[in-house]
Formats: sequence, structure tokens, C-alpha cells
Amino acid sequence: MNWEVIIKWLPRLAQGATLTLELVAISVIAGLILAIPLGIARASKLLAVRALPYAYIFFFRGTPLLVQLFLVYYGMAQFEAVRQSVLWPYLRNPFWCAVITMTLHTAAYIAEILRGAIQAVPTGEIEAARALGMSKRKALLHIILPRAVRIGLPAYSNEVILMLKASALASTITLLELTGMARTIIARTYLPVEIFFAAGLFYLLMSFVLVQGFKLLEKALRVDMTQGR
Repeated sequence: MNWEVIIKWLPRLAQGATLTLELVAISVIAGLILAIPLGIARASKLLAVRALPYAYIFFFRGTPLLVQLFLVYYGMAQFEAVRQSVLWPYLRNPFWCAVITMTLHTAAYIAEILRGAIQAVPTGEIEAARALGMSKRKALLHIILPRAVRIGLPAYSNEVILMLKASALASTITLLELTGMARTIIARTYLPVEIFFAAGLFYLLMSFVLVQGFKLLEKALRVDMTQGR
């Protein structure tokens, strides 16, 4: 193991890791925002309301993220209307293509997490809210969603970690995030073991920080206490 090479290229790998964190942070936050209405619609008892979110979730959960990246990055450029639109400066940028794809991808999974969490809210709590005179909308905002957040937080934290690891696929569309930067360095040094070892340590460190952060959040929300009742 050539430690001098690892130390030499650490700043470049750190640069790639920073881009990875930016990519994942934007994607999971935007994905959560998009997933909230999707998850609520999926939990509806009306078939007409559930149908469109189901089709969306089925597509993005049923196809690989890599294929979705290629469809957005390479496929959208095939349409003249897209190239002439105001979105073209973003759709030709690999970073924003990766953000859009990862957002749409993770939103499908988060929506299912939210749906399951909503359906796991004890019926007694919902009936109590209605007995107090709350409308369905108020019960959803003040009782069901806050409770569902506590229930679904552990699964959401797992999804964030999975997206961190899945972000490595962004290197296939020329984005120099951590894996892309590592591949670029390897092309110069011909030392794949050392560079990928260092990149793996960066991923481990980021995963560790995220896991600990979600543990603190779960503790603050007293998820374990709530589930234990």
C-alpha cells in the first residue's frame, strides 16, 4: 500500500466527496418534498387518487438508477423541444441531470416509506382526533403526518445511506464526484487499490456521520419510545 500516493491525492478525493454530499443532500431533500404528496395519495382509499402515484413509483422502483441516469442525460438531448427549452442549460449539465434523476428515484422509495408509515399510525389516534372535531385535513397535518415521520424515520435514514452509495453511479455521466474523481486519479497513477481504498474510507466516514446524525434525530423524536407503546 503506497500511503504517500494516498496522502498526495486526499485533497482531490475530498473535493469529490464534497460534490457527492451536495448531490445527495439536494436529492434526498427534494425527493422528500416530492414524496410527501405522493405518499399521501398512495395511502388514499380512492383508486383514482392512488393510480398515478402507483404508476410513478412502479416505474422508478422497477428500473435501475443507472438506466434512469442514461435516459435523462443522454435521452433528453434527443428531443429538439428540450434543446430549445429554458431547461436545456440544466439538462446538459451532468450535475443537474444526476440531481433530477436521483430526486425522482429516491422520491419513489420515500413515498412508499411514507405510505407505510401513514398506514401504521394507530387507528385510535386518528379516531381521537376526529372525536375532538378535527377535520380530515387538520388530522392529517397535526396528527397523522407527525406520527408517520417518527415511524418512518429509520427507514428514511436507510434510504439516505443507500442514495449516498448509489451516487457513485453519477460518475458514469462524467460527473467528478467521489467515485468519478477516484477513477480520474487512477487513470493518472495506475494505482487502483490505493485510490479506491481511500475513496472507500471517505464513503465509510460519510456513512458513519449520517448514521450518527439520524440516531440523534431519532432519539430527539423519541421514536423508540413511541414504537414501544
